[in-house]
Amino acid sequence: MFLYIIIGAIAVAVGIAIGYLIRQSVAKRQVDTAEERAEKMINDAKVKQQEFMLRAKEKAIKIIDDAKHEEENRRRELTQLQKRIEKRESLFDQKLMEFQDRQQKLYDKVSKVDQMKEEIRKIREEAVKKLEEISRMTREEAEKRLLEITEKELKEEIAGRIRKMESQAEEEIEQKARDIISVAIQRCAASQAQETTTANVELPNDEMKGRIIGKEGRNIKTIEQLTGVEILIDDTPEMIVISGFSPVRRQLAKRAIEKLIKDGRIHPGRIEEKVEEAKKELAIAMKKAGEDALYATGISIAEVDPKLVQILGRLKYRTSYGQNVLQHSIEVANLATLLGQELGANVKICRQGGLFHDIGKAVDHDIQGSHPEIGYNIMKKFGFPEEVAYVCIGHHEDKPKTLEGAIAKTADAISGARPGARKDTLEQYIQRLDDLEQTAAGFKGVEKVYAIQAGREVRVFVTPEQVDDFTATKMARDIAKKIEQELRYPGEIKVTLIREKRVIEYAR
Repeated sequence: MFLYIIIGAIAVAVGIAIGYLIRQSVAKRQVDTAEERAEKMINDAKVKQQEFMLRAKEKAIKIIDDAKHEEENRRRELTQLQKRIEKRESLFDQKLMEFQDRQQKLYDKVSKVDQMKEEIRKIREEAVKKLEEISRMTREEAEKRLLEITEKELKEEIAGRIRKMESQAEEEIEQKARDIISVAIQRCAASQAQETTTANVELPNDEMKGRIIGKEGRNIKTIEQLTGVEILIDDTPEMIVISGFSPVRRQLAKRAIEKLIKDGRIHPGRIEEKVEEAKKELAIAMKKAGEDALYATGISIAEVDPKLVQILGRLKYRTSYGQNVLQHSIEVANLATLLGQELGANVKICRQGGLFHDIGKAVDHDIQGSHPEIGYNIMKKFGFPEEVAYVCIGHHEDKPKTLEGAIAKTADAISGARPGARKDTLEQYIQRLDDLEQTAAGFKGVEKVYAIQAGREVRVFVTPEQVDDFTATKMARDIAKKIEQELRYPGEIKVTLIREKRVIEYAR
């Protein structure tokens, strides 16, 4: 057993020794292989290094060549630039020399001119002395005498030319004004319909007259009390007449009576209901009339306050000498717009001012004062500019302050002067003129009174011994105030008071 152990140990030792020898042999072969690989890699690296160096040298040589070529180009450009500069310097020197030569020549000419002026002055002084010796007058006296002779000879000729030029200018201005106005009128042709102070209501039968009158006249009294008009019932078949100076009240009464006839039940309670319904419908109709007027004149409804639109619509039921004021305002706005375009004025102010120039007439029955002042206050209240508000006053002034005011005044006169636009009976016309004259004649010191221009002007002649200048001024103002308070008239009336003292003597 022990022998087997020894043999086994020897076998193990021999196996270990053999394995070690084999391992060393294998390791040696591996080392040799690694050294060979490393050497090969080193050789390959050296080869690549040599190739890289060759490429780098080639690139360096190429860069150097390019730099040399670029340097040569720059040197060539610098050489050319230097030549140009030298050439320009030579040209500049040449021009500078030429300029200096010209300057010197100018200096020489200036000195010659000064010498000539001095010689001319001396010659003139000598000539003046000789003329003074010959004429025996000084220079100032000769100039004065010459001016007097020239003025005397040309005075009449100049005056004649001035008169001729003034006449030609007046004719040209008048012809130009006629052309502009005629063009505006042709482009704005509007129909005219006169209105009266009465309205007719048709009845289905004559029996309806008795029902409208009512028991002991209570129905007709209620209608007249609520509407403020007078109802005339005569023998005219199937017709009653509504009379009143206010077109709004006449329209209110007419609408209420038509509603009562249609309903059939006529008594005081029903009359009150129908009058209220008619008032609401009339308010809606006024608003629509105002909106239609704005549309007809090209003014945006959004620019105007709804309350002002309502006031504008009231003019549909307002007349002046039988002319519908709303239709008149629309026509004035269109005429003012056309005239403004021809004359280069502010068209917007002309259009708005023309439409609202008589807005005061819509409420002049309810507010104290003349309609131009009322209209001006209304326009300012609703935020319109001063130029537009002034048109309400300016169209009644003799000389409006603005061009737009003068245009509105012209358009207003054109609209009112159209054939058939306005009417006035002979009796009313004569009565109005007589009232004007009698009102002014009631003042102390008045000698004669004449109503002229269709009642638009009153000329008052006073006795100079009784009325002095200060009293004349106060009297004219008092006459105007009295006319405003006591008389009713369209537009405005100009009061002209004349105080003249004449002294007459006879030589026998």
